[in-house]
Amino acid sequence: MAGASSRMSRVAVLKGGFSAEREVSLVTGSACAAALREAGYEVVEVDAGRDLAAQLLDIKPDVVFNALHGRWGEDGCVQGILEWLRIPYTHSGVLASSLAMDKQRTKDVYAAAGLPIVASRLVGRDEVEQGHVLPPPYVVKPNNEGSSVGVYIVHPGSNAPRLAKTMPETVMVEAYAPGREMTVSVMGDRALCVTDIITDGWYDFDAKYKPGGSRHVLPAQVPDEIAEACMDYALRAHRALGCRGLSRTDFRWDEAQGLAGLILLETNTQPGMTPTSLSPEQAAHVGISFPDLCHWIVEDASCNR
Repeated sequence: MAGASSRMSRVAVLKGGFSAEREVSLVTGSACAAALREAGYEVVEVDAGRDLAAQLLDIKPDVVFNALHGRWGEDGCVQGILEWLRIPYTHSGVLASSLAMDKQRTKDVYAAAGLPIVASRLVGRDEVEQGHVLPPPYVVKPNNEGSSVGVYIVHPGSNAPRLAKTMPETVMVEAYAPGREMTVSVMGDRALCVTDIITDGWYDFDAKYKPGGSRHVLPAQVPDEIAEACMDYALRAHRALGCRGLSRTDFRWDEAQGLAGLILLETNTQPGMTPTSLSPEQAAHVGISFPDLCHWIVEDASCNR
């Protein structure tokens, strides 16, 4: 394993924050901090608050490892602070982060790049509750949250959904895509492999983060044509959005339709990072240990991303 470089020996790991994904970020950040210490870096763990700029000016890190998830940490806001402070940082820059966090704009980029998507629209929550805005089955979810926060599946024969008060005023309504949940990580200019995510139901927040909520099969047992398409689409999505460092693109595949049944759901610019998370699992599958993955992410850091 390569050791820490003298150029970036002091790393501030940003974690926590105040999005709906705070608890997930705390786990990611702690795991990455431990791996970076193992790789030889001096690490300062930072629970990112609204005084983040002052915190970083006091710490004076050589580089920031952004382990935040969700709004403010993953949507271009923190990236803008780091650009302003001229501190090299990991993962994607301001524009790519902002685009990828906005699911509808992500879909617009996918469509422009010729990548397959399902129909969707942005709708006021009141309109969603008054009646079906798409023929069931369809999915209702926030337009700018990750980790399947606040996802509703509306089945045929169901009434219009009653949304939680925590849902935003405008939500995405998306045609339901049947089939298998799969994902591909991209590391720089390399798609790693395809993971098939097995759950008893929808791949929601609990399935992602609770013990036994899901099972990961990698490489996915799918036809070569589907595996190759997933790898190609993930790399094209990474490039079209302008992502840097590590990203992960999620898919649904309806086996009955063959290649026509493969669609992109979203791209995560800061995937979960524990040794058993999807992206580190894929890195391990191709021979990259968790500390080496974290080391690579740090060495890739820069401004002007």
